[in-house]
Amino acid sequence: MAQGKTDILTLKEVASYMRVNTATIYRLVRTGKIPAFRVGNRWRFRRSSIDEWLNSREGNLEEY
Repeated sequence: MAQGKTDILTLKEVASYMRVNTATIYRLVRTGKIPAFRVGNRWRFRRSSIDEWLNSREGNLEEY
């Protein structure tokens, strides 16, 4: 873990991090537009993957 922060985020944490509603994250997961994986029946996200995904999206005006 880098600087005391976990690299694994919950769906709610990703929504907060991105400042969007949890429904938006669910939609992105269902359509395969955001990198995620399941642990049991819960979605988890690697912080580094989310950061890379966000960086690749900069300037892209595609609607979700």
